[in-house]
Amino acid sequence: MPATEGAKVECVPETRVWSEMRVHMIGIGGCGMSGAAVLLRRLGATVSGSDRATFDGLASLVREGIRVSIGHRETQLDPGTTLVVASAAIPTENPEFVAARQAGIPIVKYAHLLGLLMKDRKGVAIAGTHGKSTTTAMSAFLFRAAGLQPSFVVGARCDQLGGHSDLGAGPYLIAESCEFDRSFLHLTPHSAVILNIEADHLDCYRDVDEIVEAFARFSERVHPAGLLVCNGDDPRALVAAHRAQAQVATFGFSPGVDWRAVKLRGNLGRVSFKVVHKGNTVLATRLSIPGKYNVANALAALILAHHAGADLETLGQALPLFMGVHRRLTWRGEGSGIVIVDDYAHHPTEIRVTIEAARSRYRPKRTWVVFQPHQYSRTRSLMNEFAESFDQADEIIVPQVYGARETDLGCPDRAAEELVDRICRNGRRASFLATLNSVTEHVHRHAREGDLVLTMGAGDVWKVADELVECFCRSDSMPRPARAADLVPAGGLCPVSVSAA
Repeated sequence: MPATEGAKVECVPETRVWSEMRVHMIGIGGCGMSGAAVLLRRLGATVSGSDRATFDGLASLVREGIRVSIGHRETQLDPGTTLVVASAAIPTENPEFVAARQAGIPIVKYAHLLGLLMKDRKGVAIAGTHGKSTTTAMSAFLFRAAGLQPSFVVGARCDQLGGHSDLGAGPYLIAESCEFDRSFLHLTPHSAVILNIEADHLDCYRDVDEIVEAFARFSERVHPAGLLVCNGDDPRALVAAHRAQAQVATFGFSPGVDWRAVKLRGNLGRVSFKVVHKGNTVLATRLSIPGKYNVANALAALILAHHAGADLETLGQALPLFMGVHRRLTWRGEGSGIVIVDDYAHHPTEIRVTIEAARSRYRPKRTWVVFQPHQYSRTRSLMNEFAESFDQADEIIVPQVYGARETDLGCPDRAAEELVDRICRNGRRASFLATLNSVTEHVHRHAREGDLVLTMGAGDVWKVADELVECFCRSDSMPRPARAADLVPAGGLCPVSVSAA
């Protein structure tokens, strides 16, 4: 169950003048929350926030004029606060949450805030089990290239876009829209995408049928004069799309979809392809990011931008210039002939296609995968699927599960060790090393020239990638890439305040 489940959502006036509002955001370090904070600040709101620890992007918020507190306490709620926004991970006993409730200040979840922001613009909502961040960023990039000046909120950092979010002069707000806790049902977009539907978030859904039903309700919320873009190769997505009142455009690789990618040609993982629209070839283009799955993401982004008025030639020229988002097959460094790559993949399907794309891109002698499971509930409910997703890896290391929202298990959980056992029974080489430090030491000792090391997971496994870059690049006397920690200015976080958690 999400931490804020059962929390009363207060009434927020439909008519809002953001420049007159003072907004406090609990859990501001999350990608969506920090992106929305920037949007609110640029709309003129006074914005403050808190998180339990420092985070990537903190310095950027400070530069925007947002006061950030590290740790949570009731005194950090400014007098005159008119709205409190809580991330899904915030429990109702959080001292700032309690103080806001006692003061009668309206409290909403992040998804509700996103819905409020969308009411002021033409919303473009990107939904699906996989690929949301990349497709949202790619859509914003294409809208910009076409001169549409969109606003956007992406659930991952995109350096080409200047971060997680921006307030554009155009009418569109493009946003990643998550099915967790049915969050996307707070949105009423003008256009939307369903990229795919698979079993996930089974801590808040009974089964995959209940997930499909939630996506069907999401489809109904797309404006009747708008467009729903749907993966025509995904039977569950098609079922959900049947409930849409809006026009539906399908995309994919199969005959019969409205927009089809054909004649795919790969070169070191990067794919060139042609786009066929209702039987006519309308575009030839390519991607600089690897993976067939990104061709599908590109089709969805291209359809959205074209529907908004962009011409196909402009979009075809822009697509090869898109370089992806942070933690999506991100090259972290190379030393001693060993390549280090980091990725956010935390679902069996994502793991499988990401390993395939990484091997195609780097052609390694051996592929090491360091996979940090994300949430005990997800690991246990999809245990068999996880165990079968590492077929293309030579060495697999699994540290302890990153619990995320799950804070009270009652007893030690052995899900990570059980996963390793099942991977081994499937004929792969896998090891359980509980701590990230022990993982780093093991890989540093045993990786060899020509190897690829791929860290994967939605938790803090990226720290292993950073430490390995330090180790291998130091031995080569090579300059290392910037780490997330380097983005926080040295000498203090002023005007960030620090308090006991």
